[in-house]
Amino acid sequence: MSKPLRGQEHFELNVANTLPESRRTGLHYLPRWLGGVSCYITFGLGGLFSSLTILPLLRCWPGTPEERVIRVQKAVHIMFKGFVAMLTWAGVIKVSCHNAQTLHAAKGIIVIANHPSLIDVVVLISLMPNAGCIVKQGLWRNPFLRGALSCAGYIPNRGAELLLEDCREVLARGTNLIIFPEGTRTVVGQVINPFARGAANIALRVEANILPVVLRTNVRGLTKEQPWYEIPRQTIGMAVEIGAIVSYQKYQTALGEQAKMARQLTRDLEHYYKQQLEHTYELKQ
Repeated sequence: MSKPLRGQEHFELNVANTLPESRRTGLHYLPRWLGGVSCYITFGLGGLFSSLTILPLLRCWPGTPEERVIRVQKAVHIMFKGFVAMLTWAGVIKVSCHNAQTLHAAKGIIVIANHPSLIDVVVLISLMPNAGCIVKQGLWRNPFLRGALSCAGYIPNRGAELLLEDCREVLARGTNLIIFPEGTRTVVGQVINPFARGAANIALRVEANILPVVLRTNVRGLTKEQPWYEIPRQTIGMAVEIGAIVSYQKYQTALGEQAKMARQLTRDLEHYYKQQLEHTYELKQ
């Protein structure tokens, strides 16, 4: 679990030797704020419009149930890619991903990542045409998101056994499942939040491998403590770094000891992320 991530040395060198963009204040900040807020409004209205029109149409178009879900997931991928492009144009973020083809080509695997900002899931789905998520029940009542979530075959968090059944079905058809083990965005001042055991439990019980992805940022922004409309005064540089696959078979054990091995896998993953992120975190202080 201590193997360096691909491209890690390159990004850390950039963090060490280049300063983040200077903070914008006063009238210099206004164009960025307007651009960033406009991006979010466009994203919200676009989500509502596509939920009522494009995505249901793609879901109802002739084909097998699997083909329909794949079409919708690819459409969401394209829309999220467009949203990332808008945020880049507005100067809110700048995303780099070494060996992005690894994410693009992944199938039927659990992708875990740390959670430094509001847009992490958007960035990941923009890099993966066949991604699904476990979504809390509250979001299914959001009119801007409900249609898109349903059409894309995302999984509602509706209890352990039903959740595992849904995860097994989603992974079996080749969809990748994105999970943030921190559960919520990283608290400011921490390298990562303590990991929950959900990802490890799912991996062991449905027998799926884990692909760890580190989201490394050079400035803090769009954190849990900030409202969505508080647009960062500096461009957030985000490097998406892909680690080596963690095989569930390494943690397989006798029946009845899955809880113990899930705890061990969770500890190993948490330690791995702390190792990868501590150096960059120190540089940012």
